[in-house]
Amino acid sequence: MSRAIEIPAADGTIDAHIFTPGNADGPLPAVVLFTDIGGLRPCYHQKAQRIADNGYAVLMPNVYYRDARGPVVPRGKSFRDPDVRPTLVVYAGHLPPEAQSRDFAALLTCIDREAEFAEGKVGVVGYCMTGAFALRMAAEHPDRVAAAAGFHSANLADATDDNSPVKVVGNIEARVYLGHADRDELLPPEQIARLDEALARAGVHFTTELYRGAAHGFTAKDSPSWDTAADALHHKRLAMLLEETL
Repeated sequence: MSRAIEIPAADGTIDAHIFTPGNADGPLPAVVLFTDIGGLRPCYHQKAQRIADNGYAVLMPNVYYRDARGPVVPRGKSFRDPDVRPTLVVYAGHLPPEAQSRDFAALLTCIDREAEFAEGKVGVVGYCMTGAFALRMAAEHPDRVAAAAGFHSANLADATDDNSPVKVVGNIEARVYLGHADRDELLPPEQIARLDEALARAGVHFTTELYRGAAHGFTAKDSPSWDTAADALHHKRLAMLLEETL
């Protein structure tokens, strides 16, 4: 069960979708789902609905609304295709922390306004590049975010990046869960260790788990790296986090 929605934001209008269980009765706890670099597409609609079916209202925005509406990967193509990926990299480059922050505010305003969402704190989950979005949203809105999760996240603690989310995790009050792909070149062991150290030093309640044998993108059904067992475990861990916090 989903409906399309348009959300006013400082930089334009965010096209988004709200997912609820088929038997939804009344407002439900809110979860924000940020897609991976491939943007809105069927496998993420399925993912959002599966989360919603556990008893949540899931808000999934188009992170690329500044550049394009709706799906940005042409039908029959993959976000990994060499004639598609460069466009996505350009779009992703238009999402510095300042732009993310403006979008977070718009999404929270939407949650406060729309009937599907219950009052109270929210959860947020990101994948690939948006694992960083989830951590940043939790850090910037500690009074609103109760749970933050990231799966096969990328570049969470790059020592050469002044805008790395590792620099702001000290503000997080939410529970955090991070499910990392094994041997992920986009998040090498030294970055995982650096992030864990920062979270521990800040006293954040967090869990880090390494999905052994799983490659980057293990939750994306339209990716050659999709891993059935790892994807199922990701849903199990996310359901547990949301149940215990929301």
